[in-house]
Amino acid sequence: MIDLRFLIFLPIAVGIFLYVLPESIKIVKGIIALLVSAISFFFAYKVFLLEPQIINIHCFLFEKIDKFFVFNVDNLSKVVTLFIGFFGFMFVLYSLSYITKKKKIISYYSYYLMTIGSSFGAVLTDNFITFIFFWGLLGLTLYKLIKGYDDESSSAAKKSLILIGASDSIIILGIALLWKIGGTYRMSGINTATTGALAIVAFISLVIGSLTKAGAFPVHSWIPDYVKKAPASSSAFLPASLDKLLGIYFLARICMNLFELTQWATMLLLIIGSITIIAAVMMALVQHNYKKLLGYHAVSQVGYMVIGVGLGTPLGIAGGLFHMINHALYKSGLFLTAGSVEKRTGEEDIENLGGLSKYMPLTFITALICALSISGIPPLNGFASKWMIYQGIIDFGNGSGLASRLWVVWLVLAVFGSALTLASFIKFISGIYLGRRKKEFEKVKEVSILMWLPQIIIAAVCVIFGVFAAKLIVPAFITPVSGAFKEIGMWDSQMVSFLILVSIIVGFIIYLIGNIKKLRTEDSFIGGEKIQEETNYSPLEFYKTVSKFPLLAFFYKKAEKKWFDLYDIFTKIILWFNNLFSKAHSGILSTYLIWVVAGLIILLIILI
Repeated sequence: MIDLRFLIFLPIAVGIFLYVLPESIKIVKGIIALLVSAISFFFAYKVFLLEPQIINIHCFLFEKIDKFFVFNVDNLSKVVTLFIGFFGFMFVLYSLSYITKKKKIISYYSYYLMTIGSSFGAVLTDNFITFIFFWGLLGLTLYKLIKGYDDESSSAAKKSLILIGASDSIIILGIALLWKIGGTYRMSGINTATTGALAIVAFISLVIGSLTKAGAFPVHSWIPDYVKKAPASSSAFLPASLDKLLGIYFLARICMNLFELTQWATMLLLIIGSITIIAAVMMALVQHNYKKLLGYHAVSQVGYMVIGVGLGTPLGIAGGLFHMINHALYKSGLFLTAGSVEKRTGEEDIENLGGLSKYMPLTFITALICALSISGIPPLNGFASKWMIYQGIIDFGNGSGLASRLWVVWLVLAVFGSALTLASFIKFISGIYLGRRKKEFEKVKEVSILMWLPQIIIAAVCVIFGVFAAKLIVPAFITPVSGAFKEIGMWDSQMVSFLILVSIIVGFIIYLIGNIKKLRTEDSFIGGEKIQEETNYSPLEFYKTVSKFPLLAFFYKKAEKKWFDLYDIFTKIILWFNNLFSKAHSGILSTYLIWVVAGLIILLIILI
């Protein structure tokens, strides 16, 4: 039996201890955090090996609150717990070298460990009160893990906190309604149809909370702003991996356990998923800041997960959950490579970079593998999970109802989104790593082993999870959660991987044969002018035409004005009401008396 108190409360307790230690011993704090994260990963693995069960934790000092510490170690929570432990260890290892004086965040390792412990608690708990406690702590640590070094970064941190905090309040409403319906705070004791008024409001409330955490449209706007200003380690840890794991975990818990989906609920999730895919990837296409580009893709990929879970079939749910894990892998890998590039060059704009593949080869390999994976290129893990989602959509079309009849729409949008993802990552890879290197980066070199090792491990896992998806990974991690299913398409990932490997080897041999005879190389002749070294074609030029396309230009301009940003919309509404009510405070006594009398009259009318 694993004592969950060590898994959940050890990181939180050590995080509090590190908080009181001085920042001058940052290295010591980092080493302690690394050891604790390694222990947490070990305990997470031990939890993964457990049989599904309900575990009661007894608090020796507070016996009366033991009922709140009931934990459900089922197949879903076990998988998410394992990957929380994995990413927690990988990113603290990366942070030891990445978090320098320039990237310094006060009590970084303290908040980092508290995030790990709170994530374990939120995923494993079976009590809604305990869940919202841990869930709320994650909103606080999210806010603290971004450095407020200027107005823009402080604004991004505040925006993230407000949106997450507001969604937490909506979750509390949903929990209260579920208690009203079922009379219990135990998640395992609730299963209701989305038919009655209370159940519908509860379902929508909880879905809003899960989608805000995951970053789906239209509650997504905090993610691009956060990742642009936050350190890459924070972006990889939270918006890229943990928040996706937690948000989609909660969505899966809502759809698989707490509620029985009806036609309208399924349609709602499929619409949200499809819009999220297309809207976010279109925004990513025109981004020049590579961190913000990755942020919009972190939003877009959520759409695939929402569609998979929303289908409600074993195949669809399996695809959605597998994509949740795969996205956490390749997107965190991409953010780590972005942090490495930023550390060595100090640049965040793709237009100012280029030619780094030769001088940062390990970072380039990681970025290439993760970029191909997120684009759905076989035989990597991103393709494996998208392939399952595509099959799930086609299989869903055999059902009845409007949502099933529209299966072609969901399929076309999902495939189209994947094509646009590939297009934007061609810009990402070519703009940063290919082409000519700028003179100011002549002394650029690879990052330290503490930074490139986590990247390479994550890239290797992306390959393994793709090559061995059907015969090893999905049966071990996904099928126990979704239930047994039968794929309707043919795909032999190992054979395809073998053929790709053979083609690479043959191509390399041909390359060597072609270079046996030494040939003289010269610049192209341009009217006798030696300007070849100075000429370079920016990969961004083609993508600039996308934003100028008449129909798309309209939406891009509205997006720049925050028309699709709920945070900005509600901020303007609140400020408008604030200005309206502030006019009532004129300082004139007679005006105040009029307001008092008017208020009394309104109260009397209501009471009567």
